[in-house]
Amino acid sequence: MRAFRRARAPRERRTGRVPGGALVALGLLPGLTAVLALTLSARGVERPVAVPLGPAGVHPGADHTAGRPLIVPRSAWLDRATAPRTPPPPRYDDRVVAVFVHHTDSPSQYDCADVPRIIRGLYAGQTGHRRWDDIGYNFLVDRCGTIYEGRAGGVDRPVTGAHTQGFNHRTAGIAALGTFTAGATVPKAMTDAIAALAAWKLGLAGIDPRDHVHLVSSSGQSRYQAGSTVVLPAVSGHTDGYPTSCPGAALSARLPQIRDTAARLQGRTSTATTQAAHRAP
Repeated sequence: MRAFRRARAPRERRTGRVPGGALVALGLLPGLTAVLALTLSARGVERPVAVPLGPAGVHPGADHTAGRPLIVPRSAWLDRATAPRTPPPPRYDDRVVAVFVHHTDSPSQYDCADVPRIIRGLYAGQTGHRRWDDIGYNFLVDRCGTIYEGRAGGVDRPVTGAHTQGFNHRTAGIAALGTFTAGATVPKAMTDAIAALAAWKLGLAGIDPRDHVHLVSSSGQSRYQAGSTVVLPAVSGHTDGYPTSCPGAALSARLPQIRDTAARLQGRTSTATTQAAHRAP
């Protein structure tokens, strides 16, 4: 989707931003139990964000539950004065057992300070031209590793998105800002941030990111007949559930690494060998 103007070339120096790779590294620091105060820039305003990090990035007392990464709230990019519509109340599932990774098929070389404007363009395209009730993705990640809240409803809740037709229930959609077809460069900060987000969301349901889960297709327009139960990776590409080239060959090739990093952030060391039996309602 190209619902916005081409972004300016990236600046060499960025102030007040924390790359995704740094967030992952912080999550791996042993013995870090205090709240770490960080700041990031959104719309040119410094916003303090507190991130609780336990030993090895795991919350104390929770098995394989990764710490929550920094997430910029949607209030940092959504201009309510010019928003085309007020979304209806969000819908929820009981939990998130899988994530689908997307790319936005938009320019990849952008100044990360312009990302709020870019997301507003995506939102305007989906709620305007497509007439969706809200942006479809639950989260968006830029090339600098910053995670943004997408669809309304609360980042810590299992919000039903509109990102993978047939498999929106019990899943979260994570969109990488850019185009990552064959030959494209996928920034490490971006994949590290996707891994941190997947580790946290899947850990809340006790899901190993390297495992597979059972999902039920809700639409015959997906790759599977409506009502059929299918087994998909807990960290899937959009193309796994829907006939599309998204998230692009370059980003798809990085999914195994994303799964391994996410599992490590959950404190898992053994290889995933079992198949999780989590069925969508």
